[in-house]
Amino acid sequence: MAVLPARVLFGAAYYVEYQPYERLKTDLDLMVDARFTVIRVGESVWSTWEPENGRFNLEWLQPVLDGAHERGISVILGTPTYAVPPWLARQYPEIAGERATGQRIGWGARQEVDFTHPGFRFHAERVIRQIVGRYAGHPAVIGFQVDNEPGNELLHNHGVFQRFVDHLRTTYGDVETLNREWGLVYWSHRLSTWADLWTPDGNAQPQYDVAWRAFQARQTTEFIGWQAGIVREYARGDQFVTTCLSYGRPAMHDDELTERLDVAAGNPYYVMQDALALPDRDHDDVEQRWKTTGVWALYQTADRMFSSRQAPFLVTETNAMSIGMPWDNRPAYDGQWRQAAWALVARGARMIEYWHWHTLHFGTETYWGGILPHSGRPGRTYAELSRLGAELDAAGSLVAALEPDADITMVYSMPSKWLMQKYPPLSAADGGPDAAAYHGIFDPFYRGAFDAGRQVRIVHAGQLHDPSGERAGSAPESAARRHPVLVVAALYVADDATLDWLAAYAAAGGHLVLGPRTGYADHEARARHEPAPGRLVEVAGVRYEEFSNLVRDVPVRAAPGGPLDLPERAAATRWADGLTVVDADVLVEYDHPHFGRWPAVTTRRHGAGRVTCVGTVPGRDLAQALAAWLAPVPSGGWRRLPASVTATTATSPDGRRVHVVHNWSWEPVAVEAPVPLTDALTGAAVAPGTAVHLGAWDVRVFASAGTEASG
Repeated sequence: MAVLPARVLFGAAYYVEYQPYERLKTDLDLMVDARFTVIRVGESVWSTWEPENGRFNLEWLQPVLDGAHERGISVILGTPTYAVPPWLARQYPEIAGERATGQRIGWGARQEVDFTHPGFRFHAERVIRQIVGRYAGHPAVIGFQVDNEPGNELLHNHGVFQRFVDHLRTTYGDVETLNREWGLVYWSHRLSTWADLWTPDGNAQPQYDVAWRAFQARQTTEFIGWQAGIVREYARGDQFVTTCLSYGRPAMHDDELTERLDVAAGNPYYVMQDALALPDRDHDDVEQRWKTTGVWALYQTADRMFSSRQAPFLVTETNAMSIGMPWDNRPAYDGQWRQAAWALVARGARMIEYWHWHTLHFGTETYWGGILPHSGRPGRTYAELSRLGAELDAAGSLVAALEPDADITMVYSMPSKWLMQKYPPLSAADGGPDAAAYHGIFDPFYRGAFDAGRQVRIVHAGQLHDPSGERAGSAPESAARRHPVLVVAALYVADDATLDWLAAYAAAGGHLVLGPRTGYADHEARARHEPAPGRLVEVAGVRYEEFSNLVRDVPVRAAPGGPLDLPERAAATRWADGLTVVDADVLVEYDHPHFGRWPAVTTRRHGAGRVTCVGTVPGRDLAQALAAWLAPVPSGGWRRLPASVTATTATSPDGRRVHVVHNWSWEPVAVEAPVPLTDALTGAAVAPGTAVHLGAWDVRVFASAGTEASG
C-alpha cells in the first residue's frame, strides 16, 4: 500500500539538466538548509532520456538521486510523456494531435500529440519502462508522477473520432435510439447509419457536445490510468503514483481520473501582491483561469483539489517567484508565500512543492521565476521559504493530512460546466456568450460563504450519488449528517435519479439549496417537460417557466418578518428565475417594477429538512447574508474577525484541532482566541480570550484539544 510521510512534504521541482553549469552539490545543500524534504525530477525531458529512437541515456539522473538520498531528501520521479522529442515527431508525423479535423497542432511547444495513437503508445511505454525500471528501486524515490497536467487538448484525430462513434454505438445500440435521445430530427440531423455522424468541428447540437466532452475526458483518464498501470509493475508497495492536474484543462474529469491514482495532486497558481489583499472589492469581475485572483479563489482551488478524492492532496507546483510571462512579473510581498502555503495546508495539502528551484536561462518560461533568481544566489524568496520549511518541520505530523472543516457543501458538475462553456446561460460584459458561465453561477455562492467566514467542502455530483451504481455513493440520511447544508447551483445536466436523491437528502434532514439552472435539463442536456426545477418542484414549493438575464444589478430586500437582514447594497445579478410560489415562504424580494412580481429567494420545510430556492445569481452582499443564514454558527469558534482576517480550521489525524489564522493586509491586527490554544510552531499556550497578534501579511498556526465542534 502506498504510504506518504507523516508530515507535510516540502520542496520544489528540480532540473539539473537545465542548469547552465555544474552546481548539484550547492543546490542540494541549499535545499537542506531550507528544510526541503522532496524534489520532483525528470518529467519534462524525453529527448534527454531517449536522444534517438531506441538509444537511451538513463545514468544522468543517478547523481541527483544519490545526492538527495544522502541528504534525506525524497524524490518524485516523473514520466516524460507530455513533451515529445523531435525525432519522434519527425519519424512518426501521424501521431500529431489535431485541434480540428485534419488540422494538426504545430510542433514546438508541448502536448501536441494524439496520446491515443498506438505509435505514440509504443514509444511512450518503452521510455516509461526504461526510466521506471532503472530507478524504481532507488531508496530516494517515494513516488511517481505520470505525465503532466493532462487533458490540454480536445483531440479531433480520425482514430479518436472513430472510437467516439464506437462508444456511441455501444451506449445507444442503434442510430434510431441516438436520433431520439439527441433530438436529431432538429435541423435535419437524423442519422440513417453510423457513418452519417458528423465530426465535432461544426457541431451545434448540445447533446452531441456533452457526449463528446465526456468521451474526451475518458480518453485522458484511460491514458493516465494506462501509465499508472505500467509504473505499478515496477513500483514498490510503499511508493505512490499520481499526476499533477491543472483544473481548467478541457479534457479532464478530475474525480474520475484520480480514481486511477493513489493520491490527487494539483498545481494552484495565484496572482500575488495586492490580489491577495482583504477586503477585496477590486477584483469582483476577474475571470479565474489557470491562475486565480483573490484569497477566496485560492481557497476554492484548494477545495477543488480536495474534492477530487475527498481526501488530502499534493501540491506539485505553485508560485515560487513571479509566475507567467515576461510582461507580468509580480513576485509576492513579504509574508505572502507563507500565507498561501499555510492556506493550502489548512485545506488538506500534504505536500507543498514549488515550480521550480532555479529560474530558467532559456525557453518559453525564462521569466517564470524559481526559488533562486537567474543569478542562482539565494534571495528574498529563498529566505522566506526557508522560514516556511522550518515551520512545517516544527508543526510535524500535526498538519499532515488535515481534514478541513466545512460549514457548507457545494456540488460540482463537470457535464454542466462543459455544456455551459459552449451554450452559456450568462452573457459576458460585451453582451456575447460567457464561456465561464458555470463558474459565473457557482462562484458567487462559494465567495459568499468565504466572505461570511464559512468554510466550504466541494463534492462532485457522482460522489454524492451515482445513478449507474458503478461508484460508491452515500445514502441520503448519512449525507444529511455529513453535509448539513448542500448548495446545488448550476446543476443543469442531471438525471432523474440524482434529483430524486436530492429530494431524499432534504427529507432526511439536510438543507438543500437550489441555485439557477439546477434541475432544468436531464442527463442528455434536454430541457425537461415539466416546469422547473423539474422533479424538485414539489419539494421546493416553487415552480418557474420564465426566466431573464439581467443586464444590470437589481436591488433586493428581505421579506418582511423573515429571518434575513440584508445590507442596503444587496442585489441580484445576471439572472432571474420567474419563481411562482406554490407552497413556500419568501425570504428575499426584488425591488423592481417588473421583477418584483416574483420572489428572489424562497424556503420550505420538507420532511426533516429544508429546501431553499435561490432564483438569481446573488451579488456579494446577498450571497454573504445567505451563507450566514444557512450556517449561523461557523466552525472553529472564531468570532468578530476584522475584514482582513480569515480563520481556517481542520482536524488532524490524531484528533487534535488545527486553527490557521491569516491577516491578508499591511495593517497589524489582533483577534481573540476562542478556546485554549497551543502555538503549533513555538509551543506557547494561549488562553481563551487572549489577544492573538498578527503582523502585516502574517499567519499563525495553533492546535487545540479537539473538544470544540467541527463542521
